[in-house]
Formats: sequence, structure tokens, C-alpha cells
Amino acid sequence: MPRMPGPLMQFFNDAIFFVFRGRPFSGLRLLRLTTIGARSSQPRRSTLGYFAESDKSWVIIGSAAGAAKHPGWVYNLAKHPDQVWVELDRQKIKVRPETLKGEERAEMWRRIVQAAPNYKSYETKTDREIPLVRLVPA
Repeated sequence: MPRMPGPLMQFFNDAIFFVFRGRPFSGLRLLRLTTIGARSSQPRRSTLGYFAESDKSWVIIGSAAGAAKHPGWVYNLAKHPDQVWVELDRQKIKVRPETLKGEERAEMWRRIVQAAPNYKSYETKTDREIPLVRLVPA
């Protein structure tokens, strides 16, 4: 399936965020993640489902709907971990990303799949481990 042009994709991304902000979408609430592009060094926005661990930490899922490659924001976080923001409930918060590993990741994956069962099928569509990233205020 061909990719949509960047500006068109960003339009849909922004529209989904504004329409569903504060309400569940596919079992999870949405946040807007702003990163700095790994190659472009330009700000990049992504609308993502998140799992709230508390009111001060959120876990995002790098599923890309089970695609063979990680979503671009995963690479952006790795290259510029000190330049990451989330927008939640009309607040923009600078955050620090922490990739979950081992049993902590396995337990969080179980919780996510219980809350949003559609994520379960993504792990069977790809050979990669789907990244789970905790965002905490910086």
C-alpha cells in the first residue's frame, strides 16, 4: 500500500488528535508526541494511543499496526531523547523516554492487550519486538 504524502498524513494525524482528544480511540486515549526527526532535525508530530500508568507517566506503543519496521518516532526518540514533548488535555509537557525491557515490558504488554485487544494481532504480524516506551516528565 503506498504511503500518503507527508502533509496529508499530518492533516489526518492532527484531525484524529483534535476529534478524539480526551476520549478513548481503539481502547486507549490519545496523546500528541512531538519529537525531533532523526535525519531531518525538524519537529515531528505523531498522534498515538497511550496507556496511563499514573497521572505522571504514560506508555506509548511502537506497533505501527504490526509493520516490519518501527514507526519513525521510535528512531527520533533514540536520536534525540532530550527533545520530546507530549500534549495531553491541552497541556504540553516535556518528557523523558524510557524503553521498557524484560518482565516489565511483558507485564505492560499484557495490560495493554487487555485494555485494547486489537494490539494482540500486531505482534503476530511482525518479527520485531514491539517497543513500549514510558514517558515521564523531564
